[in-house]
Amino acid sequence: MTDFNQAIVLGNLTRDPEMRYTPKGQAVISFSVATNRRWTNQSGEQQEQVEFHNIVAWGKLAEICNQILYKGRKVLIAGRLQTRNWEGQDGVKRYSTEIVADHISATGAPKTSSGNDTSRESEFKPKESTASSSQTPADTAPKNETATGEKSEEINLDDIPF
Repeated sequence: MTDFNQAIVLGNLTRDPEMRYTPKGQAVISFSVATNRRWTNQSGEQQEQVEFHNIVAWGKLAEICNQILYKGRKVLIAGRLQTRNWEGQDGVKRYSTEIVADHISATGAPKTSSGNDTSRESEFKPKESTASSSQTPADTAPKNETATGEKSEEINLDDIPF
C-alpha cells in the first residue's frame, strides 16, 4: 500500500495573499486560513476553537489566487502537508508546517475592481468589450511582472476551473 498525504480545509482568509516570484520567475503565493470548531462540553457550555493554517500555492494557481482571493473570503483548499525547518538567528531550530495547495475553490462574492465585495455571483463574469473599442480586454489589462522584469499575460477568468 502506498502512503497518502492529503489535507482539505474550508475556512476564511485571515489576510490578503502575498504574491512573490522566485529568482527563476516562478510565481508563489502564501496566505493563512482560519477554521473554527464548535462543540458543547460536558457541562453544556458552548466551546469554540480556531485553527490557523498556512497555505502556499505555486505557478498558474498562485497567479489565479492573486486575482480572486482577499481577506475574509471563504475558500476550500486541497493539498499536501509539508514541514520546513531552518535555524533562526538565535541558533534555535524552527519548524513550520503548511499546506501546499493543489486545488483551491473560492466561495462567496468576488471583489469588484473598486475593492468592494459584490452581492451577486453573476457579477463575477468578465466584462465584454464594446464594438466601438479598438482594444481587447487583454490589451488594456494590467500585466503581472516577474522577478526578472518580464511581463506575463493577464489571467483570463474563463480559464478558472471553479
